[in-house]
Amino acid sequence: MRIIDLHCDVLYQLSSREQPTDFRTDETLQCGFVHLKEAQAKAQIFAIFIDEVIPENERYMEALRQIELFQAQVLTQPEMVHITDWQQLSTLEEGQIGAILSLEGCDAIGGDLNKLKMLLNAGIKLVGLTWNFENAVAYGAQEDPTKGLKAFGKEVVTCLNEHDIIIDVSHLNMQSFWDVLPLAKHIIASHSNARTLCDHERNLTDEQAKALVAHGGHIHLVYNPPFVVEDAEDNIELEDLVKHFSYLADLVGAEHLGLGSDFDGIHHTIQKLHHLGDTQQLLAALETTFTKQQIEGIAYQNFERYVQAF
Repeated sequence: MRIIDLHCDVLYQLSSREQPTDFRTDETLQCGFVHLKEAQAKAQIFAIFIDEVIPENERYMEALRQIELFQAQVLTQPEMVHITDWQQLSTLEEGQIGAILSLEGCDAIGGDLNKLKMLLNAGIKLVGLTWNFENAVAYGAQEDPTKGLKAFGKEVVTCLNEHDIIIDVSHLNMQSFWDVLPLAKHIIASHSNARTLCDHERNLTDEQAKALVAHGGHIHLVYNPPFVVEDAEDNIELEDLVKHFSYLADLVGAEHLGLGSDFDGIHHTIQKLHHLGDTQQLLAALETTFTKQQIEGIAYQNFERYVQAF
């Protein structure tokens, strides 16, 4: 079964590893080319992530560096197709994999809207306003939950709306989420789970999940063990993740769910789900709860329908 995964940090791995890493052949990449093929990927979103240890005056250049790596390592593979228009998803041929850029936090742009526009020109289709911490736009998931979207953040949201860019709420704190929700034209949680089952600030409360879907958004579930079982890193089973799919499906409908692995950005993995190539095992585990049609929706069809309606 084909899949579309909304979040991986391959570009960060390619940029930060001390030894050169080959996207096509290196199997230590959780979401490298080898595992994309094993996963039967139809499309993969590649995040630009700027590590907090990088000085502020170097963050924009680091974003450009990761875009260059995307072009030099990912797009040079003959099977990879750069998706710059969502309608391209429906024209992909057998064996082709769509490659899409996202921005995980606006730390790279500082308070400069022109830098954001330059990054969008490179083909970014999905933007998270923060990572876990405060920046010039908003407050992240690990910040004071009462502090929200900043004045510059409203300018950023307006710019993203004008360019039909999806706004990703997965790393926002509580107040920023509620500030962004009524302003966003297109909105999604690219890699978050249910906070009722795992009380982590990166997960969505029932109220957030319902409001997000009511606003037209979707929720893509993440495989990071601490977001699946509270205070756990190891010995997490596929069934633990399936519980989040089932819970959110009951809450907002299976037709609003999808996949958001966070591979190459996580240090621990779920049993039998160690890299993207194992995704078919997750889909098989979903068979205990969902119909084949629902699983196909979660795997790729829900997201494809979502973006083709733009």
